[in-house]
Amino acid sequence: MTGELQRTPLYETHRKLGARLVPFAGFEMPVQYEGIVKEHHAVRQRAGIFDVSHMGELTLRGPQAVAVADFLVTNAVAKLAVGQALYTVCCNEEGTILDDLIVYRRGDEDVLIVCNASNRGKISAHVAAVASGRCDFDDQSDGTALLALQGPRAEAIVRAAGGDPLADLGFFRSAEGQLAGVPCRAARTGYTGEDGFEFFCRNEDAPALWDALMSAGEPHGVAPAGLGARDTLRLEAKLCLYGNDIDETTNPFEAGLGWVVKLDHGDFIGRESLVAIKEAGIRRKLVGFEMVGRGIARHGYPIVDLERPQERLGVVTSGSPSPTLGKNIGLGYVPVAHSKIGTRFGVEIRGKVIEAVVVKTPFYKRAK
Repeated sequence: MTGELQRTPLYETHRKLGARLVPFAGFEMPVQYEGIVKEHHAVRQRAGIFDVSHMGELTLRGPQAVAVADFLVTNAVAKLAVGQALYTVCCNEEGTILDDLIVYRRGDEDVLIVCNASNRGKISAHVAAVASGRCDFDDQSDGTALLALQGPRAEAIVRAAGGDPLADLGFFRSAEGQLAGVPCRAARTGYTGEDGFEFFCRNEDAPALWDALMSAGEPHGVAPAGLGARDTLRLEAKLCLYGNDIDETTNPFEAGLGWVVKLDHGDFIGRESLVAIKEAGIRRKLVGFEMVGRGIARHGYPIVDLERPQERLGVVTSGSPSPTLGKNIGLGYVPVAHSKIGTRFGVEIRGKVIEAVVVKTPFYKRAK
């Protein structure tokens, strides 16, 4: 390992657009262009386009591909129709989370697993080990670009780019096709809480696809968006961030992800531990909260009892001002007894205890 940062196929595009580039998961990535808040509002109100080519793409092929995927994750891959996708987590034997994933069933014997960039090495090795001797495994991350078009105008932009068949995709469905003459796989998925699409293509085709989406989206007010807006958007939608809200110290039930754990779909890694965790009941829970007092909760800040500030209840996992709501919001783990909506606790911010209240999540939910 040299420590040298990798660059996506759109690096020069970001530079020309004046993006502020920062290190992220081993890549040099755009954190913002014109500003996080402006880009956040563009996605909520119109559309934004993100470069997420740093994500990992792992494929399983062969008669046992679906069975291998089923054994790797907590959700039921075998129940997917061809062209359908699901959100899930991959656990270790102790039932804690190695990564959260989207799994696409591209064919009867063809599965695509998309993992977080920060976990690519770990998950690639894990999937390869389980697949060994059972099906073909290929880590296609280095040759695959991924663009995300998100927002209420996303469908109209795809149609304007000549992608009518792709624009007709249902939620969590994917298909092969062409967009502005560029071969790609489109998926009706995303990480913003808005409607939108993600497009997988070859590295060499990524600049042309980006330019086509920007051109088709110009009349619709599309804007390039960076990792900063991606983070505030996903937080408002209470979408977990690996390394903050979930990791190898958290299990799906306490993280509010019990809905992706299908204990009846057959054996999978961590199942026995997850059965025991569910039967015993969780002791802590990931909750959403709003700051009552003035202050911004940040990752790692202590959550304390208001009456006894020396008593630490838990920790903030994510926190930020919410551009949509105009409030300071956050996520954090607290004991189950403190997780009820309306419960108040303190967040220790630079030596001061600022009041916060547990609220219903997601903080933001788009109108259907």
